[in-house]
Amino acid sequence: MLPGSCNASPFVTLVRILFLSFQFASAQTVNIIPLPKSFIKLSGAFQLNSNIVIGMNDNSMLPQANYLQMELKRADGILIAVDPDEQKAQIDLKLVDKPGVNGAYDLKIEANKISITASGNDGIFYGLVSLMQLIRMQPAGNSVSLAACEIADAPRFQWRGFMLDESRHFFGREKVEQLLNWMAFYKLNKFHWHLTDDDGWRLEIKKYPRLAQVGGIGNHTDSLAPAKYYTQEDIKEIVAYAQDRFITVIPEIDMPGHATAANKAYPEYSGGSIRNYENYTFDPGNEKTYSYLTAILKEANGLFPSHMIHLGGDEVALGNQAWAGRPGIKDMMAKNNFTALEDLEHYFFNRMADSVMKMNVNVLCWDEAASTNLNPAKTIVFWWRQNFPSQLELSLQKKYDVVLCPRLPLYFDFVQDKNNVSGRRWNGAYFNSLSNIYNFPDRQLPSAELNSNLILGIQANIWTETVGSEKRLDYMTYPRIAALAESAWTDRVLKNESSFNERLKADLTLYDRDGIYYYNPFDPGAHPEAIDFIRHTPKREKAGRHRKHAHEKAARGAKTSKTDRNGAKHHHIKKGNHRAG
Repeated sequence: MLPGSCNASPFVTLVRILFLSFQFASAQTVNIIPLPKSFIKLSGAFQLNSNIVIGMNDNSMLPQANYLQMELKRADGILIAVDPDEQKAQIDLKLVDKPGVNGAYDLKIEANKISITASGNDGIFYGLVSLMQLIRMQPAGNSVSLAACEIADAPRFQWRGFMLDESRHFFGREKVEQLLNWMAFYKLNKFHWHLTDDDGWRLEIKKYPRLAQVGGIGNHTDSLAPAKYYTQEDIKEIVAYAQDRFITVIPEIDMPGHATAANKAYPEYSGGSIRNYENYTFDPGNEKTYSYLTAILKEANGLFPSHMIHLGGDEVALGNQAWAGRPGIKDMMAKNNFTALEDLEHYFFNRMADSVMKMNVNVLCWDEAASTNLNPAKTIVFWWRQNFPSQLELSLQKKYDVVLCPRLPLYFDFVQDKNNVSGRRWNGAYFNSLSNIYNFPDRQLPSAELNSNLILGIQANIWTETVGSEKRLDYMTYPRIAALAESAWTDRVLKNESSFNERLKADLTLYDRDGIYYYNPFDPGAHPEAIDFIRHTPKREKAGRHRKHAHEKAARGAKTSKTDRNGAKHHHIKKGNHRAG
């Protein structure tokens, strides 16, 4: 059923489907990704050159006008003028007061004028992005001819996300900004930034400088690599860069597991070590741990105006056996009548979540945390374990908002071609092809779940155990990011894989211009696989690994949690970890 059509009669539903199908038939010729809701070809063409002026009916749109000016100059060498006086405009931006979906816009190209209309600045921006896609599909020159047309568009999901892990390997500001540019080009709007984990702490915290200076030393493949991290000034500038592109940046500060880098810097807060999981957790039996972590979160919150912090909460069972027998742990468990270490884990996570919520900030977490008792009004659960649909069901039952990011098909560290040799596979065979990403979520989830107003949207995650260079990061990201975008934005009844593939072929030339080393799904031999490291994996992926693919060998001997008995967690690939997978 279509969103919002749960109570509609079968006849009304059929009419809607036929109407949207008609719109799609007319939209097949528009070279835009993600595909708009409707496209109507008009007669004539607009000549874009340096004599053009962009204006607006509200000065709040000056940043959007300046964005178009900058992008035109960068991409085509055409410099247009920006003038707030709408009467002079050949490209007219109009804010109007009308109800609608956030991000919706109308774009009309006529022989003598281009107009973009929306009820919000985000819609104006997305209209400009569609205009830029049409421009970039034309031959570059002093003048660009744009065929007249009319587009009406709105996103399917409000959460259209991408996660980058920079703990395993660090890529730096220039690469992140390039990624943000392409996210904006494809109308993605949430950048989940995985900044802390076992391999490195990548965020400057002034109250605890050793976190970055010591915890930032090393990476997944070189424990002695010089410290790399983002200063607070770097963070502020990247966040502002993203905001200009209507992208919200959400930091992840992992706890209570995946804390090795932090504990290297401040070992007094470590929860102890077991074989293969050295100083893997924070110490939940030490009262000072809570004030320490709260101070870190408060400082981080001042850098990210998203009002959201991702606290992780996954794969604690890999290292929590180190808690057993510690005096502080015994006292804490006796005081609270806890009978299992999992009870203490939930206590820790609830307590840290309360600290975050008191800052008027929402808590984001991996799906393990659905088993806790967080406030549903201030919690977003990220469902990553496709082999544990029960965790998705539990999250929805508890009224948590949910972002869908299952390993299959939305982990971009999984190989995308059966002939790839570096990267992950599920059960030794399943991989995340362009097609599988494009057809998510409708072929994977029942309509009852997809129609829930608790489903915020979808997100792809790339864990970087096997990604150590910009070249491989590009190879694993492009063009799968385009399929992600269309799955997140375009109504399912409008999606057509053949149409998408034809439009994608044109975008490959844009990747070439931007120096992107991409996988070519139409000619895989054109760009041989970029390989940084060969990952030796067992024939069958552990059913409990999660986001971090690390530590697989060590994970084989680790005790699994009650919710992940088969080992299907996010683990990455560290010296034994794994959430990345």
